Amino acid sequence: MIAIIFAVLVFASVLFWIMGKFNNGPQVQELKTRTKSWWIMAAIFTIAALVDPAVSFFAFGFLSFSALRELSSISKNIRTEDRSIIFWAYLAVPIQYYFAYMGWFEPFLVFVPVFMFTWIPFVLVLKGHTKDIARSMSVIPTHLMFTVFSISHLAYFLSLQKLSNFSVGGRGLLLFVVFLTEMNDVFQFTWGKLFGRHKIIKKVSPNKTLEGFIGGLISTIVAAYFLQFLTPFKTYEALGAGLLIACTGFVGDIIVSAIKRDFGLKDTGNAIKGHGGILDRIDSLAISSPFFFYYTYFLYYS
Repeated sequence: MIAIIFAVLVFASVLFWIMGKFNNGPQVQELKTRTKSWWIMAAIFTIAALVDPAVSFFAFGFLSFSALRELSSISKNIRTEDRSIIFWAYLAVPIQYYFAYMGWFEPFLVFVPVFMFTWIPFVLVLKGHTKDIARSMSVIPTHLMFTVFSISHLAYFLSLQKLSNFSVGGRGLLLFVVFLTEMNDVFQFTWGKLFGRHKIIKKVSPNKTLEGFIGGLISTIVAAYFLQFLTPFKTYEALGAGLLIACTGFVGDIIVSAIKRDFGLKDTGNAIKGHGGILDRIDSLAISSPFFFYYTYFLYYS
C-alpha cells in the first residue's frame, strides 16, 4: 500500500512537471502545490503507521496541538480575557490522546464533547467577564472538537482490537481513510479544473464545482473498491466507505474555507512553507476521520 501511495505521487509529480513545460499556468502551479503538500502528508502518516505506536500517538497529539494553536491564533472571535482559558484547551490534548493510547473508548468518547464542553463555559463564568461570553462558550469548544476530538480518531485506529479475520488491523484502516481523503481532494480539484462549470457554494469556495464534486465522489468510490484489502469490509461496505469519505471530506474542506473567508485569509498559517498551515492540510480529515471511524466501529468493533 505504501508502495502504491508513493508510486502515485511519483507519477503525479512527473506528470505535472511535464505539463509545466508546455503550460505552466496557475492551474498547473496549483496542481504542483497540492502534490508537494501530499508528499509531506504521505510521509507523515506513513511514518505514523509504521513506527512504534507511542511515537505515533505523540505525533498525532502534536498535530492536534498545532492545529488548535493555529486556529486559536487566527480567530477573531476569542476575547483578550479568554486567552488564559485556551490553556485548558491545550491541556485537553494529552488527556484525549492518552485515552486513545490506552484504548479506553468510553472516556475517549465523552471527554471533549461532554466534560470539556461543560468545563470551558464554567471557567469562563468564573472569570466574571460576561460581555460576549456566549460567543466564547461556543467558539473554544468548537475549536477543540474540530482540531482535537476529530483528529484523535486517527490515532485511535491504532488502538482497535485485532479481528480474527483481519490481519492488517488499525494501521490499514488509518492508511485507508487518510489516503482516500487526500485523494478525494485531488480528484475533486482535478475534475473541477477539467470540467467544472457549475459552482456549488460560490460565496464560500468559488473553486468548488458540481462537476468536481461528482467526479471526485465517483473516483474516490472506485479507489475504495481497489483498496478494500486494507479493511475488513465487504465490497458494498467498502463502496459505502468511499462515498462517506468523499462527502465528509468535502464538508470539512468547505467548513475551513468558510472560516478563512470570515477571517479574510487565504491560508490558516504558514507551517508548511508555500502550502499553508496545518489546518489547511487536515481540514477534510477533521470531518472524514470521525465519520469513517464510527462507520467502521459500529460495523466490526461494537
